Parts: sequence; C-alpha cells; structure tokens
Amino acid sequence: MQKTVVLNIVGLTKSLIGNNTPNLLKWAEAAQQTSIKPVLPAVTCTAQSTYLTGKWPEEHGIVANGWYFRDEDEVKLWRQSNKLVQAPKVWEVAKAADPNFTVANMGWWYNMNTTADYTLTPRPQYLADGRKLPDCYTQPADLRDKLQAQLGTFPLFNYWGPKTSIKSSKWIADASKITDDLYNPTLTLIYLPHLDYNLQRLGPSDPRIAKDLQEIDAVAGDLIRFYEAKGAQVIVLSEYGISDVNQPVHINRVLRQQGLLNVRVERGTELLDMAMSDAFAVADHQVAHVYIKDKARIQEVKQLLQQVDGIEEVLEGKERYKYRIAHERCGELVVVAKANAWFTYYFWLDDKKAPDYARMVDIHKKPGFDPVEMFIDPKIKFPLPLVAGKLLKKKLGFRTVMDIIPLDASLIKGSHGRIQEDKNEWPLLLTKNKAGLPQEIQAIDVFDVILQHLQIPKPEPVFIAGA
Repeated sequence: MQKTVVLNIVGLTKSLIGNNTPNLLKWAEAAQQTSIKPVLPAVTCTAQSTYLTGKWPEEHGIVANGWYFRDEDEVKLWRQSNKLVQAPKVWEVAKAADPNFTVANMGWWYNMNTTADYTLTPRPQYLADGRKLPDCYTQPADLRDKLQAQLGTFPLFNYWGPKTSIKSSKWIADASKITDDLYNPTLTLIYLPHLDYNLQRLGPSDPRIAKDLQEIDAVAGDLIRFYEAKGAQVIVLSEYGISDVNQPVHINRVLRQQGLLNVRVERGTELLDMAMSDAFAVADHQVAHVYIKDKARIQEVKQLLQQVDGIEEVLEGKERYKYRIAHERCGELVVVAKANAWFTYYFWLDDKKAPDYARMVDIHKKPGFDPVEMFIDPKIKFPLPLVAGKLLKKKLGFRTVMDIIPLDASLIKGSHGRIQEDKNEWPLLLTKNKAGLPQEIQAIDVFDVILQHLQIPKPEPVFIAGA
C-alpha cells in the first residue's frame, strides 16, 4: 500500500489559490486539479461522509450537520458517533484488503465510536457547575495526553466562536505530525477548518480574507513538505466553496406566523416546541429540512414556502431524489436558498423573548446552525472587560452565562450548502498522482480517488437477490 495523506482545507476553491497562497500555488502547478461537484447539502458532515463512503446521503444517512430525531422529539446537531454513518468507510474497505493498513483520522467528523485506528476530535469537558473546559478525545486514549503535553490544551475557543483563529488548525496540523511520528499510519485524514471562519464572517469578496489565506497556506505548505519527505502521496481537497450572501431567511418565523410552529414560554423566554408544532425547520446554512407532523399538510406548507423571498427550491417526496437525499432522517420538505440567501434558525418574533442560548455559543442547544456565534455583539461597548469579568466569575465558581452573541443575522456575509452555478466556487481536489483525473468529479468519486492513491482496487458492488 502507498502511504497517503488527505488535507481537507475547508472552503478552498480555485479562485482562492493565487498570490496569497504561494505554497499551494507552487504545489498546484505540478499537480492535477479537478473540481468536485458538491453534494447537497454542501456542509461538513454530509460532504465528509460522502467522501469517506462513496455513497449519497440517501444511503449513508448524513443528510445535514444535524436533524430532527423523531423518536426523541429533539433536534441534535454535531453528534460525534461514527455509528450514525450508515455505510462502510474507506478505511474499512482498505483494512479488508490489507490487515496491515492503519488510518489516522485527525479531526474529520463522526470521529468517536469508530473503527479508525488513531483519532482526534474536539470534546470539551462539561463540568457539574456549568463550566465548559477545552479538551479533545483521542483513540488510543493516551494519545490525548501525549499531544497536549507537547502542544498544550486543544484550543477549543479558537476552533469555534468569536475567537476563531488559525491556532486551532495549526494545533490539528501539529498533532497530525506527532501522530504520524508515533504510529506511521497508512492513511491520514487532516481537517483544517480555518478558512471557514472569515469566509462566513466577511464573505469571499472581502480583501481581508488575504490574511486567512496566507495563514492556512503556511500550515498546508508545512504539512505537504513533512509528509512528502516521508514518501507519502498528498491529496488536497475541500468540502465546499463559500459564496457571498446578503439575505438571511427566517424560515421558522414564516412558519410561526402562519400558525404552524409552536413555542413554550419559560422564565419569559420562548423555546421551540417541536413535538407540538405542525411544521418547523432545521436550518443548516443554505439548506433547511422542514418536518411536518400531518402529511396531509405537506402541500400547504410547500406552497407557503415557495412564495418566500430568498427560497429557490422546495422539494417533497420523490423530488428529493434530484439530490440523492431522500433518507428517513430528512424533513418532509428539503428547502434550498437562492444564491445570495441563507437560513437562520430564529423562531422568536421579539428579541426580548429569545431563549438564553441564542446569545451564547451553544451548538448543541440551538435547533439549527448559527454562524452569528462567530461575532461579539457590536452593541457591547467594552467587550473585553465584560468577557474577562464573566470568566473570573466562572473561575470563582459563580454561575454566569457568556451572553455576548448578537441576534443580527445580517452580519453574515458568506454561506454554503447549495450547489453553486459558478464552478469556480466548487470544492476542488489536487494531487500529484500520475493516474489521470477528469476535469470534474462527483462528491462520491473522492472515495475512489483515495483508494486509488492507496493502491487498493475498488470493491465490487454487492447485489442482493430480490432487492
């Protein structure tokens, strides 16, 4: 088998490789380059699961970064168990071909309860007094201690939230090199999320993105040199491209105003009551899943949403086969935003009644993705002293909430999830492997490209009689 490394530089597209990325530009000049037609939704969990299984969402089941768990009446995002992915992964196919094969998964999602040999994933400590401490989860368990002994604690607050920075991607990159020195895995998957942050905050057209490109280019260049010196083949790819947006669509407010979405009131704030709602949406960037209790009302809700400014497609039933996403975890409707629009999860009509988690970084309580978590409320005049005071209270054992996030969706200038018309905004794949690649591949084809680099034949499909 051929030692192979996959660098997942989130948000990287053809249009972003240039003067601000000298390492990638020089490397790309000697490499093959192909565009990846994005899977829908073009979001982290769906894209990664499609790459790693070679299957569409209707088969592997990862229809978004989170969905409505109907048996629990709860929306859950950013789960971590690999058992949620309902298809064999590329490393399982490789292990079947060669028992000596090993894999290191350094930060790709669904990275717990997995058959991978060596793993790293963010995993905070949630203390009984309400504090959340930065930490990570690894397999084997002592790898966590080895990494943090050399690199310091995993920089969780630089990984997501207002303090996002290159520090988290650099930490993952350095951890990958240490892991390689320790175990020499056959395949290494490395997640480098840095570009994702300001591309959403500022939009890809903002000139301030130059600094982010330079920072991730330095990290990527260092990794490429490290692994090529070890005789590894390197694949550089991305999950999606990010487009400029200027129109947040409050899909749950539309449903509420039509009497379809219910809330309950606690301590003067409103919480989404999913079990008692006739329809509600799980918003995930530019795609939303709408769950409808009474199937007889699907057409009613569909016609309502088709009239909403900012919505391009409303797919029901077999129409969802267009994007190979018709899985039982889907909503009864899959809604796609227009090119300049994206979906918020907001369901309250008065900001004074917004739930307490709305003004916090709290990815597990919110019933939808919230990119506004990357901002500190601009209305706060002196944010640093305020944050310092809250942190001091936490350290002293007092309960306090870090309610510093704004409720202004117009702050977001970049988004992703739909399949862009401009192929320059599609994700890309770069490799120096001599095997030819077409100018364009499907997202499911990444699976085959990885196997080809490992020098493993693609497994024959299994046909079940009567199926």
